[in-house]
Amino acid sequence: QVQIVESGGGLVQPGGSLRLSCSASGFTFSLYAMSWYRQAPGKERELVAVHTRAGGNTNYADSVKGRFTISRVNAKNTVYLQMNSLKPEDTAVYYCSAVRNGNNYWGQGTQVTVSS
Repeated sequence: QVQIVESGGGLVQPGGSLRLSCSASGFTFSLYAMSWYRQAPGKERELVAVHTRAGGNTNYADSVKGRFTISRVNAKNTVYLQMNSLKPEDTAVYYCSAVRNGNNYWGQGTQVTVSS
């Protein structure tokens, strides 16, 4: 049974930091590209960061470069998104996804709200 669960969201003031976690099970985690997406109210879902596979490349949306970092710990089947210098425009539901050979798994999302 494939399962992806995001956690770590919450309310934070502008300039603050949060670390999101994505715990995965039910598939060979190290072989999958892992990504973080987000969707703000009234906007389309956008790709935030991707780790192509274990030991692979990382890429970021221009809007988060230098502020967000994606990492993965294969032994724990977990992906993290460290978010620093948060801005109100970062407010969104953040989703974790796993992709390989046409398989695409999604979590239910975790809310991040950046507000004073």
